[in-house]
Amino acid sequence: MKLGFIGTGNMASAIMGGIIKNQVVPAEEIIGADLFAPGRERAKAQFGIQVTADNKEVVEKAEVIVLSVKPQFYASVISEIKDLIKENQIVITIAPGKTLTWLSEQFGKDVKIVRTMPNTPAMVGAGMTAACPNEFLTEDEIAYVKTLLESFSRVEIIPERLMDVVVSVSGSSPAYVFMLIEAMADAAVSGGMPRPQAYQFAAQAVMGSAKMVLDTGKHPGELKDMVCSPAGTTIEAVRTLEERGFRSAIIEAMKVCEEISKSM
Repeated sequence: MKLGFIGTGNMASAIMGGIIKNQVVPAEEIIGADLFAPGRERAKAQFGIQVTADNKEVVEKAEVIVLSVKPQFYASVISEIKDLIKENQIVITIAPGKTLTWLSEQFGKDVKIVRTMPNTPAMVGAGMTAACPNEFLTEDEIAYVKTLLESFSRVEIIPERLMDVVVSVSGSSPAYVFMLIEAMADAAVSGGMPRPQAYQFAAQAVMGSAKMVLDTGKHPGELKDMVCSPAGTTIEAVRTLEERGFRSAIIEAMKVCEEISKSM
């Protein structure tokens, strides 16, 4: 087995779905463990992978192991599998707040670990993932892990000191964007637009705007100015957003998110 997952929830499904779809690792070379029987059976039916209720079986069979359980279960799962981890295996983590130092202490020995922070748009192949490998991985191993991650998201290798910032700017931020889309749609509905159509207009505007930032390389402020005609509708809307503290509210929310991540 090339790849194993301990936990087969939403994020694990997003990762394995991208990997299989892009033929990075075939389904028959992937195994997933989940104590929750309906969860593992769903993964088996959806992706055609092998499944088990035994975390140790994943470690015994896979070359790369993704710890895709919730952060509060990391200590108990690592305690269960640490004696089985071999020096040539790679462990990928996706939990906020679990530093490389903490992970190393839990394993109690030298282990090849890549700390990552993906986000939920990975579920539609449009994720953003930060990755931070420890000192035990070779350049070739880092490149291989990056290939796995790139099957479902853009990937940036970052210093670990930025990981809590990543949680706020991409890990949690889809929730902020969903709130923005919902608010935009509510306003459109109040103006008489049917709700399904309002969601489509709002979501497409957000997606297109993000694509303009990524594809043009222009500063977001420059792109904003392109929309704001003199004495027009947009500049008045922008003025109102600034008056109501829109920009400051986003910044303050992200700083709170970052601080909570640091304390986990």
